[in-house]
Amino acid sequence: MIKLLLVFLLGMLSVLGFAPFYLFPVPVFALAILLRFCHASVSPRKAAALGFGFGMGLFSAGVTWLYVSLHDFGAMPTPVAIAALIVLCAYLSLFPATSLWLLARLRQAAPMIWAAAAGALLMLAEWLRGYLFTGFPWLALGYSQAPNSPLVGFAPILGVYGISFLLIFSAAMLFFWFDSGFRAKRYVVTFCALWVGGFALQMIEWVQPEGEPVTVSLLQGNIAQDLKWRDDHLENTMETYARLIMESKSRLIVTPEISIPLFSDVMPPAYLSHIAEHARNQDGDVLIGLAERTVDGSDDYYNTMFSFGASPEQRYRKHHLVPFGEFIPLKPIFGWIIQVLHIPLSDFSRGDLNQQPMHLAGQRVAINICYEDVFGEEIIYQLPQATLLVNVSNDAWFGRSIGPQQHLQISQMRAIETGRYMLRATNTGVTAIIDERGKVLQSIEIFTTSALHGVAQGFKGATPYVLAGNHPILGAAGLAVIAVSISAFRGRRKNR
Repeated sequence: MIKLLLVFLLGMLSVLGFAPFYLFPVPVFALAILLRFCHASVSPRKAAALGFGFGMGLFSAGVTWLYVSLHDFGAMPTPVAIAALIVLCAYLSLFPATSLWLLARLRQAAPMIWAAAAGALLMLAEWLRGYLFTGFPWLALGYSQAPNSPLVGFAPILGVYGISFLLIFSAAMLFFWFDSGFRAKRYVVTFCALWVGGFALQMIEWVQPEGEPVTVSLLQGNIAQDLKWRDDHLENTMETYARLIMESKSRLIVTPEISIPLFSDVMPPAYLSHIAEHARNQDGDVLIGLAERTVDGSDDYYNTMFSFGASPEQRYRKHHLVPFGEFIPLKPIFGWIIQVLHIPLSDFSRGDLNQQPMHLAGQRVAINICYEDVFGEEIIYQLPQATLLVNVSNDAWFGRSIGPQQHLQISQMRAIETGRYMLRATNTGVTAIIDERGKVLQSIEIFTTSALHGVAQGFKGATPYVLAGNHPILGAAGLAVIAVSISAFRGRRKNR
């Protein structure tokens, strides 16, 4: 019981590695202790309990912002919201629990092999968590290393899951070094080689600048979530964004996700014409978030970004939707949730996965909407053609929690993986300009009505991750698990 309480606290402590704290060494030491307990477990069942306890600590502390979404803005009753959060955390914790259950069965393997198996199993569980039922990859351990850890030098090669693998492997090296009484130098040498190697990789220029920097304005309307969809507040919202647009002299102006809560077909033509004329005067374009419905009688509607200005009008329809927020999975089972959650437009249709970058303000812009930038393997569909990445979001759903900062850190990882600037325009924050190395160059205060004016450099070329995605690290991890399992099985047979 004491160990379970301790690993629960270690899970909570690991949240300090993520934004807004950015204490990237903390998860390394927390995982080292967790792996030590797992290696010493007398049974796979007890190891699984340790993994479950660690997961409950990590997720209960790391995704508390979901309560704000469910209760404060979704109007879900307090007991139901708390119960829903507990159930979600328990589900997410099954993944590390299963990993440690399997890992405990390999405890007879040599330390280096066992460490590789630990990294592979826990990382594969993270990937599976980010894939099943449309995925929830939030708080993948690799994100805790962006943007300051030396390990992010591997991100343009292996992506965030590769960083998770190296982070867990490094933690195992610390554990074995400690367990040897600090005498087995091979473990600390391996640890240092990985971290120094990551630092050295950051010196590589994977991509090259293309053209001159473009001026950008990222708008933050700061429309309160409880007012956004009210008819009596619509005029104020439209006036706010019209004013911010007209005050912006940049070539590329970006508004947040569904910045104006109207369907595109009922937007006043004069309003859009005025905005488009302003953009043309800057020899640029404006991106506006609107809901879009089809006119073929199918009742389909989309979360869409439209462009207006000097370039031909273009659109991007959101593909990866948020379960229970933008669509209801398995409606015969979960359809009742619509009656509990008071979320407008909660049944969007999906846009195509293979949409191409927009040609705007002399750049090729890859757009992703809100939750989509959590899926790095989908972002690269628009690369290497795109020269800039743009994320538009409405993180007002998270309230004054750590959620918006965590979302910013995810965007930082996407910038590092792809070697592209990431421009974030959000309703309430964090609105920011992130460079190709994941550094936040500029940002504005959250929950303020403002515009962030700056410049963004377009880039060309492709990182290894853009070219191959997650396939290399997933394949290598899968082969490692198979090889270790076969070795352990043969070892048990010889000992009989």
